[in-house]
Amino acid sequence: MNLRYDEVVRSGIAKQVAENIKSAILDGRLKIDERLPTEEDLARSFGISRPTVREALKRLAAQNLIHSRRGPLGGNFVMRPDPEGLSKAITGAATLLVGIGAFDIDEIITARLETETICCRLACENRSEEGLQAMAAEIALQQDQDISDEDFCASDVRFHRALVDSTGNGPLKLMMYIVIESFIPITNMIVFRVRERRQVVAFHQQIHEALSNRDVGEATAALTNLLAYVRDSYSAALDARSRRASEQAQS
Repeated sequence: MNLRYDEVVRSGIAKQVAENIKSAILDGRLKIDERLPTEEDLARSFGISRPTVREALKRLAAQNLIHSRRGPLGGNFVMRPDPEGLSKAITGAATLLVGIGAFDIDEIITARLETETICCRLACENRSEEGLQAMAAEIALQQDQDISDEDFCASDVRFHRALVDSTGNGPLKLMMYIVIESFIPITNMIVFRVRERRQVVAFHQQIHEALSNRDVGEATAALTNLLAYVRDSYSAALDARSRRASEQAQS
């Protein structure tokens, strides 16, 4: 094990130590299930106090990077990094960026189109009956006119999550987490008042049918039409918001 003790600086010592160990985990210098040195050994190696070491270890445990075991063979051990946990942290930042307008709708739609097109292709190759059933269940829910806008939007997210899961590609699912969990909810918050649910459902049905038939062309065409509709709905929602603001200013 080769921890870079010399890279630690004195400001924010616990944070620096935690980042140092985290880097060693993520780049493979510390292996999964490897036991860390004792608190005493870490304190001596880093030239810091044991309470500071404990604070650094707490930071790592909160990130699910290490866990402790009791007993004679216990100690602090490296955990396998949780892709979903890491992607959730990234998603939170992406949601904030979308919320403050760092990305415009054309950028978001382009990102979704390019990445979900890949997902459609792989899903046509790798989709399972379980994945198709998950999408069908969401379509059935979306056809219920009595569900709330919030439930419809949540089902929309789950439909596209099932599409991504059907690719059977772990790294792609991790990459798409931001697209599905950030971009779709944010746009749904804006377009839900102006879009027609039945139109969205129709596009979802077309995608589902194309995946069932392993027809890449039809799947990507339906996705393209869906995202064009989302873009148009977004523009209509912003126009309606602008008109309301203008009317309120004049009254």
